[in-house]
Amino acid sequence: MNRTDWFEDLQKNVSEMIKNSPAADIERNVKAMMAQTFTRLDLVTREEFDIQAALLEKALARVAALETRLAALEARTSETGPDA
Repeated sequence: MNRTDWFEDLQKNVSEMIKNSPAADIERNVKAMMAQTFTRLDLVTREEFDIQAALLEKALARVAALETRLAALEARTSETGPDA
């Protein structure tokens, strides 16, 4: 048996031992618990976050533009008086 075959055989045996050991059960249980926790956290993907951030940026720009227009209209109204 050459060195490579021996190493591959050892790796296979170790993998099988880990697969059949309590460590594999613990790993599966931890993964299930984490998945359940993440589901309850109501997380969003980075793509969804970026889309919402872009929409918010557009909305803020529009609000700023509307505030500027409103201020100009109010200034014009105060110059001409309420009865004009």
